[in-house]
Amino acid sequence: MRPLRTTVHPDLNASQISSGRIFFRRAARGIILDNDNILLLYTEKYQDYTLPGGGLDKGENLHQGLVRELQEETGASNIRNIRDFGLYREYRPWYNDEYDALHMESYCYLCEIDKELGEPELEDYERNNGMTPVWINIHQAIAHNEKILAKNNKKAMSVERETFLLKQILHELIDTKTVFARQG
Repeated sequence: MRPLRTTVHPDLNASQISSGRIFFRRAARGIILDNDNILLLYTEKYQDYTLPGGGLDKGENLHQGLVRELQEETGASNIRNIRDFGLYREYRPWYNDEYDALHMESYCYLCEIDKELGEPELEDYERNNGMTPVWINIHQAIAHNEKILAKNNKKAMSVERETFLLKQILHELIDTKTVFARQG
């Protein structure tokens, strides 16, 4: 899968990244579009929009993890036509005595689902954080997340990741369609 970006949290130094004491996590994230609208998760606790998806369970491949996460977090069904979009890598502090840092690889996939969403099967922490699947105009989601980043004096890497990905999606998948539609 093509690399999109690699970020390193400013609180990490080179020795922490090269120490070998890094917790590695792979995640699969779904990109589901309907014209200028995108299916995202809104989290009330953090007031941000994110792509649905998450970490792989033991023994799962990326596509299996993607399908499971989409079903659990959004109630999506008939997940199909899964295509690679890109890989986002990040290194962040990990607050655990065994590890110096977290290395997260987020594999992002375009896919299609049935329009009607079922009932999500959220984990307790997701429900407690007020996570809700929503269809939203991608421009609104980007503007909202940018406001969150501007207010947040901490390095909010997950919001930074999601905002970057939303801008890539807008540029590569939506703006391109709009230009072709005008020319056609």
